[in-house]
Amino acid sequence: MVSVLRSVRLFDGETFGEATDLAFADGVIVDVSSLADMGAVEDVDGAGGFVLPGFIDCHVHLYGPETLTELTRFGVTTALDMSSPPPLVQALRAMSGGSDIRSGMMALSSPTSAHAQRMKDIPAAAECLVADVSEVPAAVARRVAQGADYIKVVVDLPGFDQETVDAIVAEAHRHGLITIAHASRSDAVAMSISAGIDVLTHVPLDRPITVEQADGLAAAGTIVVPTLTMMKGIVERLGLPPGVPGPRYEAAADSVANLQRAGVPVLVGTDANKTAAAPFSPTMGESLHDELALLVAAGLTPAQALRGATSEAADRFGLSDRGRLVAGARADIVLLAADPTEDIAASRDVRGVWIAGDRVVAAS
Repeated sequence: MVSVLRSVRLFDGETFGEATDLAFADGVIVDVSSLADMGAVEDVDGAGGFVLPGFIDCHVHLYGPETLTELTRFGVTTALDMSSPPPLVQALRAMSGGSDIRSGMMALSSPTSAHAQRMKDIPAAAECLVADVSEVPAAVARRVAQGADYIKVVVDLPGFDQETVDAIVAEAHRHGLITIAHASRSDAVAMSISAGIDVLTHVPLDRPITVEQADGLAAAGTIVVPTLTMMKGIVERLGLPPGVPGPRYEAAADSVANLQRAGVPVLVGTDANKTAAAPFSPTMGESLHDELALLVAAGLTPAQALRGATSEAADRFGLSDRGRLVAGARADIVLLAADPTEDIAASRDVRGVWIAGDRVVAAS
């Protein structure tokens, strides 16, 4: 059966057009003009609402079946997991009716890193550890065999030396996978840039990414997922008084401003998790809307932020079947009550969600 969302305004990457209809069948968007040849039609009243492609959260950590429910409730139809045990990833991928999951399986980390020390009591944490450069080929090959969509590496100091980060990037590329670096300090950003990392996740809290670094990232085609929600949460939890040295959210926000001016692609990711050892735990699903608001406050236009959670995210992560409201695209659809290009807070008022054409949140 063909479903038709009637009287809605569609996001084209910049603005919302005049009211029209959006049709989809067999999991994909179809041309409205061909409805007469498609048989039975299910009409859904869009009530003049605003429709976007399903949101993509470019940084989450899975924790159970409820992950999928929480994501879809807030319009997140695709989630990119940044470190979870393969059995959990595979179980969630097999569940129907929820967000589509992509994953790098367990991230690669040095046994000496602060990240590894925080996570040492978590089941499967040992799977993260790579002692030195000699263990890199086997570690990457193991993730490829597990079905990883990319390779994530924790670039932390103390932690991996430059030779090991370089080797991880080279080995991942040899297998045809992009690399993602956890880099939350300026020295880790510098190491990641030197290694030719494809995606930086997080931005520094000690000092901003410089204009020169931002220009270099733009020239290299590197993508950045700032996770401002996580960075802001870390700083607020620390509660340092003004003037006391330590992490500052301003460094993260200024990094985004420099990246934006340089033309670096900035994508939407939250670092949502329920890990007790994490320095902060953004809420799954809901935090994507926090991230959109923080990115706009840091200098992105609402349309740029929305593209960072839809078409730009899809393009940069090779998800060519989604991210746009065009015929042939996967029917991942979010219906909003108001225009988020006028006020980004409107992204929170989700009235309906469809994943591959199946309604998972009823239109209201």
